[in-house]
Amino acid sequence: MDFAIPSHLVDTLAAVDRLLAERIIPAEAAVLEQGFVKAAPLLGDLRAAVQAAGLWGPQIPKDAGGMGLGLVDHALISERIGRSPLGHYAFGCQAPDAGNLEVLHKWGTPEQKARWMAPLARGEIRSCFSMTEPENAGSNPTLLSCTATLDGDHWVVDGHKWFTTGADGAAFAIVMAVTNPEATPHARASMIIVPTDTPGFELVRNIPIMGDAGGGWASHGEIRYHGCRVPKANLLGPQGAGFLIAQERLGPGRIHHCMRWIGICERTFQLMCQRAVSREIAPDKTLASRQIIQAWIAEARAEIDAARLMTLSAAWTIESQGFQAARDQVSLIKFYVADVMMRLIDRAIQVHGALGVTSDTLLAHYYVHERGARIYDGPDEVHKMVVAKRLLAQYGKGGA
Repeated sequence: MDFAIPSHLVDTLAAVDRLLAERIIPAEAAVLEQGFVKAAPLLGDLRAAVQAAGLWGPQIPKDAGGMGLGLVDHALISERIGRSPLGHYAFGCQAPDAGNLEVLHKWGTPEQKARWMAPLARGEIRSCFSMTEPENAGSNPTLLSCTATLDGDHWVVDGHKWFTTGADGAAFAIVMAVTNPEATPHARASMIIVPTDTPGFELVRNIPIMGDAGGGWASHGEIRYHGCRVPKANLLGPQGAGFLIAQERLGPGRIHHCMRWIGICERTFQLMCQRAVSREIAPDKTLASRQIIQAWIAEARAEIDAARLMTLSAAWTIESQGFQAARDQVSLIKFYVADVMMRLIDRAIQVHGALGVTSDTLLAHYYVHERGARIYDGPDEVHKMVVAKRLLAQYGKGGA
């Protein structure tokens, strides 16, 4: 088993590191202070620098204008750029656009690809994915109330969604809606493209996350669809295939998330170590001299390394054997990496003392905006339950 960085990726990763150090990390304070909407010109400059370096869209297929990297290669880049809150956006591989682009590339018609996928891949527009509903458990996407009804040559979409990330300023939404109410639970829903300028599309609000509503891409929208009429041709993929397509989208998406979280872990680990060796607590004594701090640092290093190897193994399995072969691995990394990240952020805040809860470091930002990692894309508890049932089934029927 070879753990070396693939030779074809060495120069690419070095170029990514240079851009992070020279352009992206220095811009963090300004963007986080101004917000993504006011900082749009600066973010545009960062994206232009990435494009000029030939590093745009690591996950975007080459025929759509990206680098066309496989899942393992993209995972390695995702970890590097995950060290900055601006990284994925600057490199054109931010959620939910990355997942929407993958869906459009595989399932979109030529017309849908030309109108929506091409400008999305170039970074000219943004999109959002509208599935979660406040009235129904988000952990069960078969429980949807939003409907899309055929009326002549149009779908009429009615429903209430929330946590539609990046809806503020998005050009279109991919909506999960029930189109086949009499079908089996996994065949009831379809995906439909709804432009956000469609009459009846209402962005109710950007939902405050622990007091921060955000703006632009860095927001989570509550949306109401009031009889939105869109052409019949806006159906994305086969009717009734919404659940299937969503599962295909979420598998690689969880790899992307986990490697981004590992990038956050590395940045947090760096901040924690720097604080430990620099903060004096007595003459000639720093926090680094305390055994509990030393234990936290050793544990963090082990946990980050384990999380990385688990995630890369899952990515390799998907790439070589398909998602079905990796489904247990994907569930394991989803809850394990999120837990490692949140525990490390909390300890890093503790090491920083009062400074850690201010916005003078990235830690408070991470604490607020990454806590959802243990909830979205399936709560930790659901992933644990699913894996445990499969494992127990090897020993009998007691886990049913």
